[in-house]
Amino acid sequence: MGIPLTRDQKNQMACHAEQLEKWNKKINLTAITDPVAMAQKHFLDAIAIQPFVHQKKTVLDMGSGGGFPGLPLKLLNPDMQMLLVDASRKKVHFLKHVIRTLGIGGIDVIHTRLENFHQNPDFCARFDAVMARGFAALDILAGLAGPLLQPDGTIYALKGTKAAAEISFDLKKQFTIQCDYYTLPFEGAHRCLVRLNPIKKSS
Repeated sequence: MGIPLTRDQKNQMACHAEQLEKWNKKINLTAITDPVAMAQKHFLDAIAIQPFVHQKKTVLDMGSGGGFPGLPLKLLNPDMQMLLVDASRKKVHFLKHVIRTLGIGGIDVIHTRLENFHQNPDFCARFDAVMARGFAALDILAGLAGPLLQPDGTIYALKGTKAAAEISFDLKKQFTIQCDYYTLPFEGAHRCLVRLNPIKKSS
């Protein structure tokens, strides 16, 4: 994939995976339990967008679940300020546990319904990147993420290959949209990263 990983980063991701497997026996974090499949469908899928986000400074991961894509990307970008948000209290407890176990800073987790989070004045126009994987249709994601973006911010939606079918006429009026297709190694799964940038309104 052309993404360099240090030994420490590999060990941190392995620790994340180990905790995910352990906690998954008690709470439903992922349906993917095979270690090789977990590496491919969770970790490789998350870090595949590194070339697009590595320069971002303030990043929100909406509906982070087991920590994807936010946590692996944070491990690759220590200076990135990362906020993970999820509506499941149990998943939030898991994420906080993993962060403590890894001993990393510059990352926090909030338990809240995303339908309410985008209306929180403390977070409006705060992030230069909002990302989500398998969270919602593009129009719903854009409506929730848009108010949280800085003026030059970007929404990153990690989707399957049929993502273009979700791009409506209304979305095109509000955002410039680009689809970047890529293939995960080993199993050859096809993915699409949809990037949405708000169109600046003329004064």
